[in-house]
Amino acid sequence: MYFLGLAADYDGTITEDRRMAPPTLAALRRLKETGRRLVLVTGRELPAILSLLPDPRLFDRIVAENGAVLHDPATGAERLLAPPPSERLLRLLQARGVQPVAVGRCILATWEPHQNAVLDAIHESGLELQISFNKGAVMVLPSGVNKATGLKAALDELQVSAANFVGVGDAENDHAFLRACGCAAAVANALPVVRRDADLPLAGSAGAGIVELAGRIIAEDAALAPEEKHGPWLGHDRQGRPVHLRPGQGSTLVLGRSGAGKSTLAKALTERMAERQLEFCVVDPEGDYLELENAVGIGSLAAPPNATEALRLISQAGVNVVVNTQALPIEQRQGLFDNLLHQAAHLRARTGRPHWLVLDEAHQLLPAGRHPLPALLDQDLGATILVTYMPDALAHSALATVRLVVAVGAEAAALIREVSGLLGREAPPCPAAGPGEALCWRPGAD
Repeated sequence: MYFLGLAADYDGTITEDRRMAPPTLAALRRLKETGRRLVLVTGRELPAILSLLPDPRLFDRIVAENGAVLHDPATGAERLLAPPPSERLLRLLQARGVQPVAVGRCILATWEPHQNAVLDAIHESGLELQISFNKGAVMVLPSGVNKATGLKAALDELQVSAANFVGVGDAENDHAFLRACGCAAAVANALPVVRRDADLPLAGSAGAGIVELAGRIIAEDAALAPEEKHGPWLGHDRQGRPVHLRPGQGSTLVLGRSGAGKSTLAKALTERMAERQLEFCVVDPEGDYLELENAVGIGSLAAPPNATEALRLISQAGVNVVVNTQALPIEQRQGLFDNLLHQAAHLRARTGRPHWLVLDEAHQLLPAGRHPLPALLDQDLGATILVTYMPDALAHSALATVRLVVAVGAEAAALIREVSGLLGREAPPCPAAGPGEALCWRPGAD
């Protein structure tokens, strides 16, 4: 399972008339039954939204007041993510005749056309506040507090990566949290700018759109992930089209003889992962990734990596890890890798992290003829880059997980033909690769 949850706005998204329709509720329950998490993200005050929900415990967290209040329906716990409203600002608004003014735990809210009076009052107060709009509503919160920051706090509590969440909304104040999610959906009744920027414009309006989206998440899962968000950019093909690695659809095999640039390519891919805030773990048996930026290194030529420390690091949000196994003999490298692979697979299933694994000299870790090999390789090697110069020395069960082959150097075409033979497939046509080019082949899609 690639997408681990859904974050949804309420008014105009889950419902059009304040109450959730039975088909919408049933669709959300089906989604929850798959093991996914549900987070409600709303501009409403918490008591108001709780009074409208038929079953608040359906949601793992509720983000209220446009990101300022976080609630756990299972325990009743409530956490303020912003300071309470300014009494001075409230007096200034009243002096300007702004009515009505709703006062929440953290938010002040009114309606258009009072936005200019609100701006004047904020200016006079000298406070660092911001205005957010929601289809006529005018909401005032401290600068930097919005639905995206509220969702981040919710996902930090749930220990789930935002990249593995789908977001859905309809209005201006949904933009921030939709951009933070791994896939942004917009219901059919959403504002044009929200639909324009969405990764997935839905055909259904409000609750019908939620029914549609829940069904697609269950049926399509990783296929909904936009490549430009989840797959590091590999380059452009000769027609100028971007080529990305694809998450959740098997592994990528990077091939090249010694000195051809395969490790250089793998390092460039990790830099692109970091740019997209995708977390990675590299198993480095030769010290090729020692100077890798945006990563914490563990182990060296003299000191073997500590397995417990490696697992602790990869479990931390926002941390990329390079595990240097130079100091270990081959057999111990394989044992460390087996443990790391299975722990990473369990962590991915629960949190979505690490988003990518990079296994350099993969033939050392998963060699042909090694018994036993780690179980469930087809599942554990999803979103994994296998780097080797000896494809024939790689276990066939590892080769069977490959969905993209990338070959570099003068022997790129020969390496792809070799892999096609190892997989029992007809060799694809292989043009000569020019300077700065790589040959790419997707087995099964030729």
